[in-house]
Amino acid sequence: MKKNTKFKILTIIAVVFLVVLAIVFRHNPAATAENYSPKLYASALSLLPPIIAIVLSLITKEVYSALFIGSLVGALLYSGGNLELAYNTLLYSENGGLVVNITDLSHAGILVFVIILATLVVIMNKSGSATAFGKWASKHIHTRVGAQLATMLMGVLIFVDDGFNCFTVGSVMRPITDRHSVSRAKLAYIIDSTAAPICIIAPISSWAAAVSYAVPDGVKFNPFQMFIKTIPYNMYALVTILMVILISVMRFDFGKMRLHEQNALKGDLFTTADREYEEGTVKPKEVEGARISNLIIPVVILILSCIAGMIYTGGFFEGESFINSFANADSARGLVMGSVFTLIVTFFFYLSRGVMTFKDFMDSLPAGFRTFCAPMIILVLSWNLSGMTSLLGAADFIKNIMNSTASSLQMFLPFVVFAVSVFLAFSTGTSWGTFTILIPIVCNVFPDKYEMLAISIAACLAGAVCGDHCSPISDTTIMSSAGAQSNHINHVQTQLPYALTAAAVSAVGYLVAGIIVFKTANSLALIATPISLLLMFAVLFVIRKKVGKLEIQNN
Repeated sequence: MKKNTKFKILTIIAVVFLVVLAIVFRHNPAATAENYSPKLYASALSLLPPIIAIVLSLITKEVYSALFIGSLVGALLYSGGNLELAYNTLLYSENGGLVVNITDLSHAGILVFVIILATLVVIMNKSGSATAFGKWASKHIHTRVGAQLATMLMGVLIFVDDGFNCFTVGSVMRPITDRHSVSRAKLAYIIDSTAAPICIIAPISSWAAAVSYAVPDGVKFNPFQMFIKTIPYNMYALVTILMVILISVMRFDFGKMRLHEQNALKGDLFTTADREYEEGTVKPKEVEGARISNLIIPVVILILSCIAGMIYTGGFFEGESFINSFANADSARGLVMGSVFTLIVTFFFYLSRGVMTFKDFMDSLPAGFRTFCAPMIILVLSWNLSGMTSLLGAADFIKNIMNSTASSLQMFLPFVVFAVSVFLAFSTGTSWGTFTILIPIVCNVFPDKYEMLAISIAACLAGAVCGDHCSPISDTTIMSSAGAQSNHINHVQTQLPYALTAAAVSAVGYLVAGIIVFKTANSLALIATPISLLLMFAVLFVIRKKVGKLEIQNN
């Protein structure tokens, strides 16, 4: 009954909105002009499509139709009521059409990487190596706390790329957390909170390269050195990592996550009826002669080959330095190269050890594709929505607001940049796009104030990661759900209170840092970081006092 009601509400909202659009805009002949620009370009309504998608996904707990409707609304707003243009824009626009997004080399690379990684997971399960690793881990990881901390530690160690982090950590640690009754939603949260937050403070990562690219030409500082300078000021990343540790060690949860964890302790890892991964997952099985090295060696090869692939695309083997090759790397291309190499090596490695037959290996290819169909559909639809938002000038809308207010809010600029960055990343679902827009603005506001510039850029990066965490249309959020094999909306709803708590603490930190630097003009602003970490501990201590431990028994 509830599902029927939600579907009716969704249908009514969609029909009413489309009728209103048709009445207001009618047919717009000018929309076919070559130099066409929509009337709503860079207006507040440019953010309407992602907001509609986010609201609908949270109301209906169904993300496919929400993303499609958001994209459709964006295409209609862009076309000014010209239905032919709207249809062509939705499907074939060079800046974000559904078909073009799939054929985009970077996006296609991500999809291929996802399929290959899913195939590797299936292969590891069929070979018995996942079971062998589980037996080894059961001798060293005896508690739910240990399982959660081990997952976090593995996420910290895989700092090269967030998508790579999500899938690798999820596939390796999921059997361990399942065995210790950690809910899939909690696993997705831990993965998400040690993917982007680690990458954004790791000097050798695809994110460091993206940040370096975002710094405009003509600045008086080295972009990579500035990235290093932002690391101790990236309060959301540091606070989030601390939060994962404290939540695990103090053994409590709050919000909807608490229900998921309580149900997991009773044997239900999913909580909701919508559990698309439960039947599609290839269960680890016992294989005679399976060894833990059968899992560790392919994973190590995967990490090393993906790093090698990234620096190859950045020109390392043509004489570029290691750092510069990372800065110039094409991460999507490098990850595909590394994962294909790993798949080939794993094929010969497993056959030589006799843990798999040729037929089992080949059967794993379509099985891997089937396992990750759902997140791939969500990724494609989210790229489509992002493209429609871009066509409407959402980036320019935010940029205009920042340019008009930044000079008069210099003392509070880190706080303002953080808040705007959170909102933009949440609305558009892209952290990279967010800091690419905001970093040049910040550099123009503080061309000579190095310390304030470092704090403000850090605030931009932190806000981008935070908004990315909160948004159901973010690719990192989607990949975290896929890596944990958790229902996507469950992940979004359970993570949101945690992300907002970390965001509030970080906002206080940036407020303090901005005031200190503005008043003293020195590096005393570093005090704001330990203040934020202590405040995070205090907030979680108060919450734990209120909600109590999740587990009564001492395990």
